[in-house]
Amino acid sequence: MKKMTMAVLGGGLLNPIPKSSSFFVSSSSSPSSSSSAVISFNRRPTPPIPCYSNSFITNGVGEGRRRFVRFSVPNFSSTIAYCFQRRTVGGGFFPAAFSSTTTGVRNANTDTATPAKQQQGEEVQENEEEEDEEVKLKKIKEAANSLDIRVGKILVAYKHPEADSLYVEEVDVGEPEPRIICSGLVNYIPINDLQHRYVVVLANLKPRNMRGVRSYGMLMAASDAEHENVELLVPPENSVPGERIWFGSEDEKETLLEAASPNQVQKKKIWELVQPHLKTDESCIAGLGLETMRTAGGVVVTKSLKNARIS
Repeated sequence: MKKMTMAVLGGGLLNPIPKSSSFFVSSSSSPSSSSSAVISFNRRPTPPIPCYSNSFITNGVGEGRRRFVRFSVPNFSSTIAYCFQRRTVGGGFFPAAFSSTTTGVRNANTDTATPAKQQQGEEVQENEEEEDEEVKLKKIKEAANSLDIRVGKILVAYKHPEADSLYVEEVDVGEPEPRIICSGLVNYIPINDLQHRYVVVLANLKPRNMRGVRSYGMLMAASDAEHENVELLVPPENSVPGERIWFGSEDEKETLLEAASPNQVQKKKIWELVQPHLKTDESCIAGLGLETMRTAGGVVVTKSLKNARIS
């Protein structure tokens, strides 16, 4: 227990004080510590600030390591010790149990918060966590929309000459020349199913050498938890090669920022940040959390995989 007193106006003894007055409470200990304390009160010659009994003291003013707060105490008596408990976060005090005494200040409370205080503290923490989560999801969405994801059309696909598990695809992504992309789909998709197929391409990854063939992007696909079934993402009908794909509502297309460069994607680990949050829903619609993956013509889907991760 920490005892805290004020300098008595006009002397060192408690003087009779009018009822329902506003008083200062002072503490010489650190505002961030957690403790109960019994406070003796004395009027200060400062104009009172209206506040409510049994409410949190939030109008504290720090002076070095001392903290002063005003608080309205109804029916004040100089023979009663008023017990306050230190807030565990942010400093300050709130009123706890009252105890009358004629011999001096004594403890009238424990170090634990009252149920009401504890409940309010938990609510504040939950609100902060919800706000933090909302900020986090917003950043992930912004990162996802900095990826250059486009509609592509496979012009031709063939087996990689040096790797049994790889296909090599020549893909139209709306550029003057098709892109060469290597994908590990041999064990999942027959080669005939790739010819002239519309696909979803992640186009701003840095080029990679894959067993002697330089790959300039990635075909995006969904897979089940066991990675036994893999399906390529399917853009909407009537999609155009090179068309931008984004996450969000249809009208957000107008506010999309320019896609990040391959160097930025690698340096900021954008794909590593976004990929764990990509999945299909119960309707086989691809998305980022609750944000739908779409083009101007509609949503991106899979043929049959529900609640499947996307990579």
